[in-house]
Formats: sequence, C-alpha cells, structure tokens
Amino acid sequence: MTLKLGVNIDHIATLRQARRAPYPDPLDAAAVCLMTGADYIVVHLRKDQRHIQEKDVAKLCKLFPGKIHLECSVTPQMEKAALKYKPFSVCLVPEEPGEVTTTGGLKFTPAVQKRLSEMIARLHKKHILVSLFVSPVAQDIRKAAKLGADIVELCTRDYSEAKTSKQTQKLLQDLALATLLSKELGLEVHAGHGLDYHNVLAVADLGGITCMNIGFSIITRSLFAGLPTAVSEMKALL
Repeated sequence: MTLKLGVNIDHIATLRQARRAPYPDPLDAAAVCLMTGADYIVVHLRKDQRHIQEKDVAKLCKLFPGKIHLECSVTPQMEKAALKYKPFSVCLVPEEPGEVTTTGGLKFTPAVQKRLSEMIARLHKKHILVSLFVSPVAQDIRKAAKLGADIVELCTRDYSEAKTSKQTQKLLQDLALATLLSKELGLEVHAGHGLDYHNVLAVADLGGITCMNIGFSIITRSLFAGLPTAVSEMKALL
C-alpha cells in the first residue's frame, strides 16, 4: 500500500521571513508539492508566527480545500484561527517558548485534557478532523482515543535521533506496538518528526500507518535537487 505524504512547507516561509520579502510564497510551494506527489500540505501556525503567517493559512485553505493539515497549539488564539479557516484537519501539538522545533508529544495533564476535549468538540462541529501529536506510548494513545481524536500522529523524534542499531530497533518496536494499539482503538495513524530519505523506509515498512508528515528533509533536499524532485523522490519511497 502506498502511504500518503504530507509535506510540511514551514521552511519555505522561514526563508521568506528571513528578508520579510513577498517570496518565496508558500502558496507556490504548496501547488508544486501537490502536483508532484504530496497528498496533503502541512503548516504549523505558531503563536509567534515566525514562519507561517495567519494570512498564509487563510489563502492555503481557500485555494486548496481538503488538502491543508494545520498544526497548532491548544490555545484559544489557534482554535479561533482553525475554526475560521476550516482546514481539512488539525493536529494539536505542544508548543514551548523558545523551542527550535516541537520536542515531543502532548503532555496529558488534567488541564490539557480539559482544554483538548473542549477544542476537539468545537473542531468536530465544523467537520474538521482532529489529530493529536503523541509519544508512541500506550497511555497517551488511550487518552487520545478517550478524548475523541480521529487521528494520532506518532512522534518519531527519538527514532530519528537514535545513535545505535539497538536503539533504533527498540524504538521501531515501540512505534509498531503504538500503531497496533491505535488501530485497535479506531484511530487513524500518522507519523512524523525527523523523518528523512534514509530512515523513513523502516517506519513505512511497519504497516498500519496511513500518512507520513515530513518537511525539513524535503525542503533541504529541494535546495540541491529542486522541489518537484525532492517531493517525488520521497513519495516514491513510500
């Protein structure tokens, strides 16, 4: 089975914001990605809007209905944006001040669970699918299912940063078990964070995962090979 590919275009916007220029335009990047193998476009609207801007989300959702997967934190500000622009799906992620990138799955404290439950219900009323970004551990997957998520995105950060073959195999086993449990609980399974052209195959071969969300490795590859080639090469691996 061919896995779906979500291409994260945040770093197209990072390059644009470095000069506060009107280009490169994330809309152009989205069009190229969708024409050359991407099934979805992934964008992370951060609270500081350091790369993707709210106006980008508005335009992307309007021009590519059914194709935009919005990542955002569990805050009233982000909820308001999601409900306003109505992406196909929303992945709720943790967000820490000053972080370079997302550092792991959601922490299911009582306060976070309450907020998640409320936000998921309101997104569902607008017919928006909801994904939760989780560590590949049983207790977090069960909480995601109990809260009413449609999808879990398994965090592959630890796997992508493994230093030894033994660590890699152990973390792959964790991902396999997490996938199996998620499917038993009726959740669709995605995976993402740190996946690249060298480590993605082992995760794809686990079976049960329906979509890989990948950004940084594709965008950096595109600097040398071009964006159409970078996307099509990753899609071919899946």
